[in-house]
Amino acid sequence: MGFLGSDTVALVTGGSRGLGLAAARGIGGRGARVIVLGRDDSRVAAAAAELVDDGVEAIPVAADVADPASLARAADAVAHVGPPDVLVLSAGVMAAKMTRTIRTSPDEWQRVMSINLDGAFYSIETFAQDLVKNRSGRVIALSACLGRFTGPGTSGGLAPYRISKAGVNALVRNFAAEMQWGQRGVLVDAVCPGHCRTDMGGPDAPRSAEEGAETIVWLADRDATDDEGNVVPTGVLWEDRQIVPW
Repeated sequence: MGFLGSDTVALVTGGSRGLGLAAARGIGGRGARVIVLGRDDSRVAAAAAELVDDGVEAIPVAADVADPASLARAADAVAHVGPPDVLVLSAGVMAAKMTRTIRTSPDEWQRVMSINLDGAFYSIETFAQDLVKNRSGRVIALSACLGRFTGPGTSGGLAPYRISKAGVNALVRNFAAEMQWGQRGVLVDAVCPGHCRTDMGGPDAPRSAEEGAETIVWLADRDATDDEGNVVPTGVLWEDRQIVPW
């Protein structure tokens, strides 16, 4: 049957562009109401209007994921929509070029960490309370293969970005364990979307934003149990619907 439908609400951080907007469109295309959250009022409003034109029920809200007080105000602003059933954490920034571990300024470190890792934590703390209480929900965090401890994650460089995404992986793993690996009705997962044509990925990236968001939409819509009643895998890193090593 799928988890998404007209009675579900999804909140997408970083939803005004790129992978977040593509995820919002895909999730909304399966019937869910979508709260589009981003820092810039005009961009959020434009993204929501674009989704509405595509037939999605979209609600814009401006907030800074790096600011817990801003997120609290956003939660109040969309309370009339209902608590989110799906939380997609796609707000993120790339580190400046040549930011190696001993060549990263404190300001650059804080800039990246405050959005990529702190923002993911603050968003969960603000919006996932009802998922836990209701024992039903999906939390999907955008990670990156550069944040892995294997494969692409072992080449160094872009230190704040890589380390922030490794932290996102740890956050997902820890929260999934607290949700007893899906036994409490909440699935928590990380996604490596690949190199996509977004503001961050650039125009020459091999994948479209829609291709990068496909696994996000799939995770948002999947049932908590398989046909035999077993809880599906959760608390892992996904790429193209496949589990990949941390």
